[in-house]
Amino acid sequence: MQYVLRHHVLRWLALACVALSSPVLAQGALPSFAELEAEGALIGEIKVETHDIFDLSDPSENNFFYRAANALHIKTQPWFIRSYLLFRTGDYVQARLIEETERLIRQNSTVYDVEIRPILYENGVVDILVRTRDTWTLQPGLRVRRAGGKNTGAFNIKESNLAGTGTSLGLERATSVDRTGTLLTLQHDHLFDGWTSVALQRASYDDGHNNSLNITRPFYALDTRWAAGASVSDFSQLDSFYQAGNNVAQYRHDQKAASAFAGYSPGLINGWTRRYTVGASYAADEYRFEPGRPPPPQLPPDRTLAGPFIRYEVIQDDYLQTVNRDLIQRPEYLTMGLNSMVQVGRSLGAFGATDEPWQVSANASQGFRFQQPGHQMLASANYSALIGSSTGDTQTMGASVRYFAPQKDPLLFYFAASTDHVHSPNQADDLLLGGDNGLRGYPLRYQRGEHRTLFTFEERYYTDWYPLRLFRVGAAVFADVGRAWGSATPNPVNGWLSDVGIGIRFLSARASFGNILHIDLAFPINRSDPTIKPYQVLVQTGKTF
Repeated sequence: MQYVLRHHVLRWLALACVALSSPVLAQGALPSFAELEAEGALIGEIKVETHDIFDLSDPSENNFFYRAANALHIKTQPWFIRSYLLFRTGDYVQARLIEETERLIRQNSTVYDVEIRPILYENGVVDILVRTRDTWTLQPGLRVRRAGGKNTGAFNIKESNLAGTGTSLGLERATSVDRTGTLLTLQHDHLFDGWTSVALQRASYDDGHNNSLNITRPFYALDTRWAAGASVSDFSQLDSFYQAGNNVAQYRHDQKAASAFAGYSPGLINGWTRRYTVGASYAADEYRFEPGRPPPPQLPPDRTLAGPFIRYEVIQDDYLQTVNRDLIQRPEYLTMGLNSMVQVGRSLGAFGATDEPWQVSANASQGFRFQQPGHQMLASANYSALIGSSTGDTQTMGASVRYFAPQKDPLLFYFAASTDHVHSPNQADDLLLGGDNGLRGYPLRYQRGEHRTLFTFEERYYTDWYPLRLFRVGAAVFADVGRAWGSATPNPVNGWLSDVGIGIRFLSARASFGNILHIDLAFPINRSDPTIKPYQVLVQTGKTF
């Protein structure tokens, strides 16, 4: 307590000293945060304003429908937005921290818009306004999806900002390609110290269950110095074996898992953050034939992997704010700097393991800018392996690139390429392609193999159409080319497959779930297999265009 009091006294003394020694700037001639930082300004009062979903001072949003929505909605509590702030009264102004704070707040789905600006600068002290506008967070919804000739959907009711506190509570009844069931979730990301997340999930399905509890205090910002967390989970489900897009076998898969970790970082130094983490994990997987279900060619072996791990991360502070990339007429941030992670662990009998392989994983991503204005490319790669396993080594690796090439507004050319490879003694680890995971003109999971490659070409159109001031609308003409090969189970068509199509996109801009509804009509080019339909209709939701 004495330390806290002394800390605040020193802050206010610093403010008083600067106020006595600095000139007064005329109100209305407010400098930018970068200029304030250069002048050595201190932060004075921080005012937080949270606003309703719709701005009733805007004539286009001042009618009965929008007023009713505001009346039914409980505004976000200002203390919840304050929990995101990386700066405090008495701190020296750092433009980087203010920009990072804006990024963090925008990542919160309950916020539609955020503005952070100086409102008064006198005697070297600047007062700051943080203003946010809410999204509609109560989500009674009906979700439908059709991909690869299969229909899925869900009915849910979820409140992601309960009483304006940032608490998420949801109940969902969903049908997927693999199972039907009910999911209950409860989560809050800003408990205790303001950055600790607690998430509880309970799910009951027609083929099993999936329950988990996760408590994590993450590396929430680039300059965060420590992190810690623990989780437990267990599930039981039927795993499926696909051939030619058909579910030809099923087997029971049970897993119990737990993990704990603690991490340290020296913080952001010269534009780079390095993080060091140690922990331990436990995962026990059991497989068995399911009575009344066609059996697979082979069952994966039962195995318990448990032991310590270490993790090293390197992150570069380089982000680009842009618009009309993965969203429609909404601000978004592209991670342009290097973001990399390497983790090495060893499964040991002393921790309860039945197998003792080395567990290795790594990933990296990097953005690239080009001389052509607005052109960017995002590249990523990943690798994971179990080395020294008694049942045989397993390795997976993959890489992808995404290229954005703006044309005459509002057109953009988009290109994506990905390749994935797996080496495993279990056919259940084969990669799948078709319908819901690429090649939109073909049946669900049509091809399988140890290797998979996919190319996507899109001409995107981001319109200014804003129906009911609720939805942003876009459209695309696309082509997909890809194949999966190298499986012990033969594919009906082993060569390259391709399709073309058209689609329309609807971004739910004012709702916290922020989904983009995809409606696509795709036509397969290669139809040597007579079971392939002449076209596929895909209706699905996603987080990107």
